[in-house]
Amino acid sequence: MHDKSLMPTDISIITTYRCQMRCKMCNIWENPTDRKKEITPEELERLPNFKFVNVTGGEPFVRKDLEDIIEVMYTKSPRIVISTSGWHVNKIHKLAERFPNIGIRVSIEGLSQKNDDLRGREGGFDRGIKTLLGLKERGVKDIGFGITVSNKNSEDMLWLHKLSQTLGMEFATATFHNSYYFHRDDNEVTNKDEVTENFHALIEDLMKENHPKSWFRAFFNLGLINYIRGNPRMLPCEAGTANFFIEPYGDVYPCNGLEEKYWKESMGNIRDFDSFEDLWFSEQAHRVRGLVRTCPKNCWMVGTAAPVMKKYIKHPLKWVVKNKIKSLLGKPICVDTIPKCNVGQDPLQGDLRQPRGIVVPLTLDPGYKLSDEEEAEILADIG
Repeated sequence: MHDKSLMPTDISIITTYRCQMRCKMCNIWENPTDRKKEITPEELERLPNFKFVNVTGGEPFVRKDLEDIIEVMYTKSPRIVISTSGWHVNKIHKLAERFPNIGIRVSIEGLSQKNDDLRGREGGFDRGIKTLLGLKERGVKDIGFGITVSNKNSEDMLWLHKLSQTLGMEFATATFHNSYYFHRDDNEVTNKDEVTENFHALIEDLMKENHPKSWFRAFFNLGLINYIRGNPRMLPCEAGTANFFIEPYGDVYPCNGLEEKYWKESMGNIRDFDSFEDLWFSEQAHRVRGLVRTCPKNCWMVGTAAPVMKKYIKHPLKWVVKNKIKSLLGKPICVDTIPKCNVGQDPLQGDLRQPRGIVVPLTLDPGYKLSDEEEAEILADIG
């Protein structure tokens, strides 16, 4: 009998690797999945219950059956957030009318010109803003946008934060990573001083706000500065324990930050098991969790940072209290000394040692390309 207390609470469902955007920091769009082989809503019915579900891609709104996926997942979780480019304005508004409690996060990489340059589609910024304003007009509460900071857009991050405050929307941050998921191995912040200075300014602004959620977001952004500097994570990674990712063809991975040059192993494929519990407690899943405990990467992404921030809350809380007092007193927040919280994690984790040399082939069909008809379909916005 399996211990239900060891079941995951968070899931990210990668619905597809098809995407109409042409982002410079992500090559998912060059490695699309075959829609005929993508996981179906019926196959997702075998999943257990969760506290939180993130539905992502590629672009989830290119799935014609996305509403069916959302309907299934609402039987599994009270909270679902879809990550999207915001390109499919009509489709997004239509889905939100059917599911008014849905969460929507639109990826915006800067102000208008910067966003459209980095995301590779003219008009992307305008569509993203139309999506957000239309959702707000429809009374959807759980909405916001976020930025993936690279070498060219950290200043725009501060303007987007001001925009989110004006609109009363959530604002999320990330910085670019390398992984099998992004199909990149050359994403690196090179103008570290400029980028960390802008993250520092964001932290100062967040700590001045009146909402505790903003103060903990400041701690998360401190982790991004730490990551950019190449240091081990402030808190350990426990991917594959509280959270996991499921790929379009059904493979379950602990996270989306894996790289073949270090290691990449699936915990199993849900299509190969009678129940999700059998996969989750399998010998292979235990093996993968062991690899996570000694993973050399120092990723800091919200999917793996948020669960451990909650689990080891006293550590971020200590930083928040100390620096909120500083903020109230008008004193600057120091980002030169960043805490590393020891909770008994393996010292090998995040030590950025040399790659292990293990290369595992991608599970995607090699060389699969979209037809002209499919290309036209993913650009279409018929809601």
